[in-house]
Amino acid sequence: MQQLRADVHELAVTIGERNVWRYASLLRAAEYIESRLRAHGYSPSRQTYEVSRLPLSNIEATLEGSSDPDDIIVLGAHYDTVGECPGANDNGTGVAALLELARRFAGQPQPRTVRFVAFVNEEPPFFQTAQMGSVVYANAAKARGDRIAGMLSLETMGYYSDERGSQQYPVEAMRGVYPDVGNFIGFVSNGESRGLLDVAARAFTAGERVKLEAAAMAADLPGAGWSDHWSFWQAGYRALMVTDTAPWRYPWYHTPQDTPDKLDFETFAAVVDGLHRVVAAVAG
Repeated sequence: MQQLRADVHELAVTIGERNVWRYASLLRAAEYIESRLRAHGYSPSRQTYEVSRLPLSNIEATLEGSSDPDDIIVLGAHYDTVGECPGANDNGTGVAALLELARRFAGQPQPRTVRFVAFVNEEPPFFQTAQMGSVVYANAAKARGDRIAGMLSLETMGYYSDERGSQQYPVEAMRGVYPDVGNFIGFVSNGESRGLLDVAARAFTAGERVKLEAAAMAADLPGAGWSDHWSFWQAGYRALMVTDTAPWRYPWYHTPQDTPDKLDFETFAAVVDGLHRVVAAVAG
């Protein structure tokens, strides 16, 4: 839990807002991620492309599979922020979880290859465009013929509440079907990724310490495709999002108040424990 807190603090407080308009901070964030991956024994690589003549990079660390290395699991989180937002929850938490899971699996190959990827340029105005980092990554993987068996997008994972009415939904029909208390983590897939969702949900709940709500939803449902998993859906890969549901729960979403003091690091750490089981299951 302390390392998760330290990583979120570094990204949101020491570095702060990080995007093409705060380019020096974006570079600092990339360098920090690389240094943490190196400290865990990885040799991270960059996938670099240009936006407005600025070089931007996705950062990848690979744990080669022991028996089925051509089958690949991608674990990803974006490290940029929307403008005027320090991004503690969106998406400092996702990056911190990515780094912690990379640490836990370091030197422990799974049957399938696991790629830990920090994506750039997820936020608007680049979201769901050709300049989005995960779109660049997924399209390149498809062009190479990479056999990606599943992708998990770690997106805004640190806010939980036990108050009635703390959980909202994008459509009225979801009320009454899902809880109105925001004390759970969500797994969201499209219909084509339901098999991946089922495996992930079983693994997470096997040692349940945090409630889980898992659902396969229409890709055009507001919020369902709002992260890097969308890019993999477009490329024909199975993918799901791990999230506290962001704007449907977190009052400081995309605001200057998205700071570490708002987050529940104890619950967040328990979610990461569950994701350790999930990664082992989908890569095994």
